[in-house]
Amino acid sequence: MSDRLYLVSAAVLPEAVLKTAQAKELLARGEVRTVNEAVERTGISRSTFYKYRDGIFAYPHYSEQQMVTLSLLLNHQAGVLLRVINSVTELGGNIVTINQNIPVQGIANVSITIEIAGLSKSPVELIDHLAKIDGVTRVDIIS
Repeated sequence: MSDRLYLVSAAVLPEAVLKTAQAKELLARGEVRTVNEAVERTGISRSTFYKYRDGIFAYPHYSEQQMVTLSLLLNHQAGVLLRVINSVTELGGNIVTINQNIPVQGIANVSITIEIAGLSKSPVELIDHLAKIDGVTRVDIIS
């Protein structure tokens, strides 16, 4: 199975996949406590839930969401993280958290959660901007 991801409109997804996403949301919001309750509420079987649960994720609506979490791969060079932080703040983003792993083979995995209410660019434009910084290998939205 491919690990390639696609952004797809809910209108074209099979009902079983959509209901699996709904069940996951019920669990995440704490509206139900167990998978049994979630599948009962959405009208799918447990086997359907387990078949699709690792393959469907809700895409956040950025107009409604005030935070975005980015995953970055940075070259292990002095100043790269500082340039990323400065770029985010210059564009009006407020950094809430930064987590950086120890660099492995010259690359550090960093996650940054940003409050985007004051951002002068869209989250997608922010990603494009950060990806152009020298030493930034990759930038993705993770939530």
